Amino acid sequence: MRLLLVEDDTKIALFIKKGLREEGFAVDHAKDGDEGLHFALTEPYDLAIVDLMLPGVDGLTLIKEIRRNNINIPVLILSAKRSVDERVTGLKTGGDDYLTKPFAFSELLARVQALIRRSSRVTDPSSLKYADLTMNLHTRKVHRTGKEIDLQPLEFSLLEYLMRNADRIVTKTMIMEHVWDYNFCPQTNVVEARICYLREKVDKNFDKKLIHTIRGVGYALKEDKES
Repeated sequence: MRLLLVEDDTKIALFIKKGLREEGFAVDHAKDGDEGLHFALTEPYDLAIVDLMLPGVDGLTLIKEIRRNNINIPVLILSAKRSVDERVTGLKTGGDDYLTKPFAFSELLARVQALIRRSSRVTDPSSLKYADLTMNLHTRKVHRTGKEIDLQPLEFSLLEYLMRNADRIVTKTMIMEHVWDYNFCPQTNVVEARICYLREKVDKNFDKKLIHTIRGVGYALKEDKES
């Protein structure tokens, strides 16, 4: 999952980025409203975290522009403003949730996960399941036929994206956009390499293969054996 963080406070931004990246998210950080709006209008995200008091374009204006351009990603508002009227204004402007500063990272993470779950229509808040493959989003453990599969953080994120899009073809570009942040160089074969590593762990020791290459198009997590 790729997130946009728009926050001008360096300490808060570092705190959020570190925590989210440890949880397997790709995070693009914008230091002011102008940069945040540029990212939001030009890059694909699964969720945005937006501070209201920003240099340049303020947070409310940024959210209005996102919605005016028909970008329907969930938006979590961060603000030191605590009044009911201010929270209502933020939600009416187009925000999906509102978190006041200071906050615990565990609460921010729970709200991020809830918004992503709601937008992707996942019914179980703690896990994903496809065929005999299960992923616990809280413990970050993956099992197949009861056997635990040890994944690196980026492999976990890649498998999560495939599982959330099970039975659909995802292109290399789609994977890059949702699993890596904007510093990623698209000229490398890192996606192919990561898919190969993931297959070694998820498919190699099992009769039924789940990760398939769709030649000339991309990849799909599916049960049939056509590739």
